[in-house]
This record gives sequence, structure tokens and C-alpha cells, in this order.
Amino acid sequence: MIKNVIIIILITISIIPIYAIIEIPEWVKNNAKWWSENQIDDDTFVQGIEFLIESGIIKVNQNSDEIKSQDEIPEWVKNNAKWWSENQIDDDTFVQGIEFLIESGIIKVNQNSDEPKKIMTDLVSEFFNVWVYEDDIFFQNGIKVAKSFQFELIEEKNEIYDEIGIINDEVNVVVILPVFTSSAYSEKGFYDYYENKCDNCTTTKIIENDFLEYGTASQMGAKILEKLGYETITDMEVDKNPSILKEFEYIILLHNEYVTQTMFDVITSHPNVIYLYPNALYAKIDVNYETNHITLIRGHGYPSPEINNGFNWEHDNTHPFEYDDDCLNWKFYDIPNGKMLNCYPEKIFPLNKEFLKEIKNLVN
Repeated sequence: MIKNVIIIILITISIIPIYAIIEIPEWVKNNAKWWSENQIDDDTFVQGIEFLIESGIIKVNQNSDEIKSQDEIPEWVKNNAKWWSENQIDDDTFVQGIEFLIESGIIKVNQNSDEPKKIMTDLVSEFFNVWVYEDDIFFQNGIKVAKSFQFELIEEKNEIYDEIGIINDEVNVVVILPVFTSSAYSEKGFYDYYENKCDNCTTTKIIENDFLEYGTASQMGAKILEKLGYETITDMEVDKNPSILKEFEYIILLHNEYVTQTMFDVITSHPNVIYLYPNALYAKIDVNYETNHITLIRGHGYPSPEINNGFNWEHDNTHPFEYDDDCLNWKFYDIPNGKMLNCYPEKIFPLNKEFLKEIKNLVN
């Protein structure tokens, strides 16, 4: 139930048919269904509608004035949401409900500020200020998900950073950022193919972003290591110029699950690699830099179900370590060309001082 919302705007609405502007994301319709069934609350549903406005799917003209919301969203709007989610009413009819929500002041629209709104998270770190930008929040299965976490060093913590980071150290180490893996997990990527949502998604566009799928592409680990002074390069740079790794004494891999044969060869032949995430070097891809696409070649049950590691790599540590994301008993163990971690460390990166200190020790 939404109460006491105040909006300093007088709104007139100009609606362009939404199907003519942009396809409404499926999660918006899913949210409408879950809301109509009381599986998500009013606030969550309203944020999905705000997305339609902020994305330009619905155009809103604003003038200054004051409007107060009524106490709750009327039941007929919830019925409309249910019928729309089941395709029993069309987009235009559903939009009429949205008009009512806006005109009644139930939806808060804030389009005047040039500054992105910061939202604090439930993640509390001893070492970093942590937030997400409002525009980076989306809904997945009815749950709020942030596609990009932001980390900021705390000035008073400089002594701790000397313990856990290499900001003031001369260490010859580089972190390889997994852009290919991020692309594989993106919309219309390999996982849409694995889940039978797309027949031709074994080829997908390279998405150079801030690690959209933050957990699956080790975004948190990448950002924190950068903040702590570690140099980074992308997997694309390594693929195009593999000899670049000879310049570094140590290499740190993140969740570099999808790599080319060139990358596999140069990484496994380097003498000092820290494999921070299980499931690295798991599937073979090819890259077309002219079209900016990657193509799955072998691995992860492709092209036949019995194929696991696409390189038949004897040191693949995917099972069972990839699925231990609590990392309560983390430890590094030896392989011929470096060290491997026995769990998936994304959750502990911003929290575990001893873990960050151990990474520093390994490259010193």
C-alpha cells in the first residue's frame, strides 16, 4: 500500500502507442501478474511502471504544482494488471490505468535531476562505501536486482588499504576482465540457448559493459580489485595480443568462463596464475571482431551433452567448487602454473579482510 506520496508536478500525459516506441520488457508484464496475485508489493509494482515512463515508453510533460496520492491503488487497477499480464486486455487499456496512477499522484516521477540517484544497499562493508544507481535496478523473478554495484574507498581506512591492497606497492600483476563471459550471460546470450529460449543464441553480441550480470561475470571482484590498485585488461585485449601477458609476473583470472583457444594457451602456459573463480577456462569460443560477436564452439554441453570442459582441461575445478558461493572455508591450492580457489568468492570480496590480504600475499 502506498501512502503520503507528494509530487511537485502538474502532469499532462501524451501517450504514444507503446508498441510503436519500444518493446515492453517481459519482466514488466511478469511484475503486473505477480502484483495482481499479491506476490510483490505496491512499491515494487510502481517501480516497474516508473521504468516505462523513465524509458520513454510513456511520455510525461511536467509543470510545477503539488499533488498528493490517495491511500492505496484501487482494486480495478490491479484487475487491469492481471488481465494485461494474461493478454486479456491490450496495451492501451492497461495504459489508461497508468494514467490514473500518475494523475492521482500514486506514481512519483522524477525526471528533472541530472544527477543519478544513489541508493544504499543491504551490503554493508567495513572497507568500502557501497551503493547502486537507481537506473541500474531491475526486477528479476519479482526481486530487485542491481546490475552494477558501486564501491568507494573510505578516507579513514587508508591503513586497512595498505593491508588488503597494492595501491602503494610495486607489484607486477594484471587482472583479466571477463567481457566474453559477461556477454555470454546477457540477453540473447548463450544461456538463452541453454534454456531453450533461443535456437540461434550460440552466437551473441559482445557487450562491453560494467559486467551486467554482476554475479556471473565477477563484477564485484573486478571492481574491488581495481579500487585496491590492481591493473586490469580485458579478455579481448589478451585475445588480440596474447604476448601482453609476458609483461606481467602474475595474472589474476576472475570468472573467465568463456575464452578463445589463444587465451587458453597463453594463460595455461604462464607460470603464475591466480584462478580466483572456479569454472574459469571452461568453454571454447570464437570471436569475430568485425561483427563484434562471439560464437560458442565447444563446452558446457555443446555441441553434445557429454562435453563439459571445452578444452578437456585436467585442472578444471568447476565441480563442486563453483556452487559454493558462501566461501566459509575458502582456501587456495596448488596446480602446476599457479593457485586455485576452492569456492566462488563474489559474496566475500567486499567483506572478508583475510581473503583480500591473501590475494595480496599471493602476488607479492
